[in-house]
Amino acid sequence: MADLQTAAPAAKGSKPRAKKHAFRLDMTPMVDLAFLLLTFFMLTTTFSKPTIMEVAMPAKGSETSDVPASGALTVLLDRNRTVHYFYGLNTEREPAKLHTTSFAADGLRNVLLAFRNKANGMVLIKASDHAAYQSMVDALDEMNITDTKKYALVDLSSADKQLLAQVR
Repeated sequence: MADLQTAAPAAKGSKPRAKKHAFRLDMTPMVDLAFLLLTFFMLTTTFSKPTIMEVAMPAKGSETSDVPASGALTVLLDRNRTVHYFYGLNTEREPAKLHTTSFAADGLRNVLLAFRNKANGMVLIKASDHAAYQSMVDALDEMNITDTKKYALVDLSSADKQLLAQVR
């Protein structure tokens, strides 16, 4: 707000003196404008929405599948973002032949595309205790990218642990 400064009338016969006025800048309008701009930009900005991927999990107790386990592709996630995979069953009596790949452009994605084109099977994703969370996220992203419809997150069996121990 502006200040009004009134001068006292000068006495007769005296010369009016020039008064030295102190400069005073009123900051109130600038602060009002700053808050108005701040409010405007806060109300008109769209905040980034988190990206999520929905995973449909089966109901408890429903363990039936129309895909035989012998026609499945099993993906084992291990330390250092390595990906091992095998086709069919893995038992302690008959260990599966283990292949190794990575999350590179010519890695897991090509394996999933070849499997999808060859057979209409299910992909089983199993993470070891040493696997990083990012590996699981990347594997689920690859399922989404390759449009794999049937996949499941499964715990490691003892035969799978033995198979991984042979590779390490």
